[in-house]
Amino acid sequence: MCSAPGRSSVSKPVTGDGAARAVLMVRPAHFGWNPETQASNAYQRNDPSVASTAAARAREEFDALAAALSDAGVAVHALDDRPEPVCPDAVFPNNWVSFHCDGTVVLYPMLAPSRRRERRLDLLLQLEQGGGYEVRRLVDLTYFETRAEFLEGTGSLVLDHDLKLAYACLSPRTHEAPLREFCDELGYEPVVFGANDPAGRPVYHTNVVLSVGPSLAVVAAADLLASDRGRIVDRLARPGRVVVAIDRDRAAAFAANVLELGSESGSTVLALSASAAQAVSDADWRRIRAVIDRVVSVPIPTIEALGGGSVRCMLAEVFLPRRPTR
Repeated sequence: MCSAPGRSSVSKPVTGDGAARAVLMVRPAHFGWNPETQASNAYQRNDPSVASTAAARAREEFDALAAALSDAGVAVHALDDRPEPVCPDAVFPNNWVSFHCDGTVVLYPMLAPSRRRERRLDLLLQLEQGGGYEVRRLVDLTYFETRAEFLEGTGSLVLDHDLKLAYACLSPRTHEAPLREFCDELGYEPVVFGANDPAGRPVYHTNVVLSVGPSLAVVAAADLLASDRGRIVDRLARPGRVVVAIDRDRAAAFAANVLELGSESGSTVLALSASAAQAVSDADWRRIRAVIDRVVSVPIPTIEALGGGSVRCMLAEVFLPRRPTR
């Protein structure tokens, strides 16, 4: 069980297993605007003027985030993407893999063919051996791609590990059949809802409109369908958790695409981009800092603009158990 110890309604609960203390990051060999993902991602913006320098800029942004997280006490496993085949979105590993505290690793079905090339068992082996982790089971959901049904990891899924809830905003990248199989395999309850971007299209990934941690939840309530909004906000409320509702402008700056982590010392860490941090209101920051010990905020403008994702998308939480020592 990943469940954290029971919490009372104190202002700053102790971080439990619901917040990962380690993350996998993939340093991009290539990075750039991907036309295969543009149709479903309204946050992606093509800028041909930076095409020749995009990969180098993305690596600089990646390195800055990895260093800042490490400095905050989060264990960062930064592994390198391979030169071939070209994977323009390899910097977002959370879409193809997730790591769970019972030793389960899940592989996910992805919409864009170019993104399916990111799945690498050799990376999993590097993480397992280099990090001293133990993998006990592999759940492979990638066969859903043959049915044109998708579930793009913890982009499509926002998991409340303590309460075993799997929030999922339905979209061209998030379908119910693989969601329910995930929940059956790992013992989560699906919480399905709808959300639209300002243009009226389904929001491509749940983690753009929702973040759930043991201490903090951020929800882009204005983007949720009116028929679902109250139900989702009510599910997020629990003793010891601050729930921050943001508007569409803040969501467009990736202020919901954040991740609560834990440091090796047990303190709470919030990871987000500089643009997201600037979008958060002063009043909301006061509420956030009541439960978060340290904020890691790094500018990643190239990754956000060309990739259409932010800091949370760059982090695959690692909950795997450690191998027994002899």
